[in-house]
Formats: sequence, structure tokens, C-alpha cells
Amino acid sequence: MGTVKIWATDRGLRRLDFREGPDLARPGELLSAKAAPPFLDRALAALGAYFDRTIRVFDVPLDLGSVTDFQRRVWEHLREIPYGHVTTYGDVAKALELGPAGARAVGQAVGANPLAIVIPCHRVVGSDLALHGFSGGLPRKAALLRLEGVEVDGEAATSKVHPEVLRLPL
Repeated sequence: MGTVKIWATDRGLRRLDFREGPDLARPGELLSAKAAPPFLDRALAALGAYFDRTIRVFDVPLDLGSVTDFQRRVWEHLREIPYGHVTTYGDVAKALELGPAGARAVGQAVGANPLAIVIPCHRVVGSDLALHGFSGGLPRKAALLRLEGVEVDGEAATSKVHPEVLRLPL
């Protein structure tokens, strides 16, 4: 199985590596002479278009066969959160009718998301509109939200999003 590494900034993808075998590509290592599988090319093209701001919704097939039914429900809900919008863990729990303790369970499912960006877990924030956790780190979560036009006042766990602020291109 091959490995893909993507270094992303709010200005786009910086590097893609594909390599055969169990080991990871090292800095400066050449790309594999073998072509990436077609589904991988499609996914990478979609990620590139997202970072170039030319797509807002991912239309790539996902294999979620090894996840729990609960994770699938949460992740499908996350895919419905529109580009440039945020929601809270509690709001996701309420939408899925999970009851008062549901926000924690949603947080666990969000934290287990292996397809960040494609399944946009970066769009979920705390009930206080603070960033809270993200597998890629809070600076990347803030960068992804800013890429989508969401105002974020920092990159720490106490940083808040301001969905009421509308950034207009000049």
C-alpha cells in the first residue's frame, strides 16, 4: 500500500508524495516510479481544488466499511455542514437526537475521523465557539476555517470563531 503526505497551508498544497512499500517517504526522496491508483489521483485533485477554493464539497467515494454505525452517522452529518459554516458538538448531538450526554460522544467520533477535510471535522467547535481539539492541531483547524472565510481570533484552544463576521472579498 502506498503512502501520501500532504502539507497544507491556507495557500494550498505544498507537497504530495506517493511511495510503494510500508515505509514513509523521507524529505527529499523521489516520488515512486509507479502511478498512484486512480481513486488517489481523484482524491488529491479534489484536495487541491479545495485549497485553491474552486470546490466547496468533496465528491469522492469513501470506504467507511470498518467504522461503527455511530461514527458513520456523525461523519455523514459533518459532511452536511456547509463550507464556511461552523456548528457545535452539542448541536450535532441534538440533530442526531443523542440526548444530554451526546456532545461528548460526538466529540469522540469527531476525534476518530481519519478523513479530516473530506469529512470536515474542522467545522465543529465548542459550545463557547472556541476551537477545541483537532487531529491536525489547532493552527491547522484555524487555517482551514479561515480558508473557508470564517473569522478566527487565534490558534489556541481558547481562540474563538466568529461566524457572525462576514468577510467579503474586495
